[in-house]
Amino acid sequence: MPETVTFGFTGDVMLGRLVNQRQEHRPPHAVWGSMRETLSDLDGLFINLECCLSTRGRPWSVTHHPFHFRADPAWAVPALQDVDVTWATLANNHVLDFGEDALEETFSALESAEIPYAGAGRTEADAWRPSRVHVAGLDVALVAFTDNTPEFAADSDESGTAYVDIDPTDEACLDRVSETLERALEENPDLLVASIHWGPNMRENPPPPFQQFAHWMVQQGVDIVHGHSAHVFQGVEVYDGSLILYDTGDFVDDYVVDSVLRNDRSFLFEVDLTESGDIQRLRLLPTEIAESAVHEAFSGVAAWCREKMRERSSTFDTVFDVEAGALVVNLPQ
Repeated sequence: MPETVTFGFTGDVMLGRLVNQRQEHRPPHAVWGSMRETLSDLDGLFINLECCLSTRGRPWSVTHHPFHFRADPAWAVPALQDVDVTWATLANNHVLDFGEDALEETFSALESAEIPYAGAGRTEADAWRPSRVHVAGLDVALVAFTDNTPEFAADSDESGTAYVDIDPTDEACLDRVSETLERALEENPDLLVASIHWGPNMRENPPPPFQQFAHWMVQQGVDIVHGHSAHVFQGVEVYDGSLILYDTGDFVDDYVVDSVLRNDRSFLFEVDLTESGDIQRLRLLPTEIAESAVHEAFSGVAAWCREKMRERSSTFDTVFDVEAGALVVNLPQ
């Protein structure tokens, strides 16, 4: 086993709509653009899959849910395999865009490809069940849930997402989440990751209750909080030896770009760990979406990403260095 293990975390990987159309004429790996080699070199890659993998089903209510994302698994699954995606969270507001038939095909596609997932399931119990993966000698436990789209929530006999109304003052919320965290910790993993699709779109900073909730999760044993949903990256915090990535932004999509917030720009969030699972440092490699693919950002775009991340992390007193164009946070050992 190597002395240092490197895991990568991304925000939204949305492979539907225009991305799906363009991929009909490109090889599967094209969606990773100039980031392909970097992604492939990681020991583990953890993503938010912001679409269903299906050619089946009918769009969810257009009136209350105007955007619908699905990708053809014939190319999307090979694309995920091409960069060795280790695990995917399905706890988001698009995995049921084409109904339960498409969600079932998503489950089947990932299972056939041996890509573990969490955050959605065939029943409520399945949706809330923690995942376990073994990566480069490390035993990693993962849980996933969302506060988006309550109508997508799984119940005792219907598939859907692990939904909870996130409120750090609500005992029902804390009980629901602590139950799944306790299950994830039962076999004493080397690392516990909580992946959360939370909050509204296009927000540069997490609301104070989310910071309170993230701190509470760390106190329950979470080592890495992997946040996403806002479509723009938010600040990062080191809290009690754990990493809180409040929002990892967008990684691949075809979304309309806000000229100020620049939701087409984010980072690959790389975490270096020791062979026993202790977090050593966080490295943020600037990225940019272009032509429905993700690329490493250079020059002015990378500088913009670094500046905005410094601003958005200042509330948390996060100290960054710059190494080879990436922002680096070294954790105390």
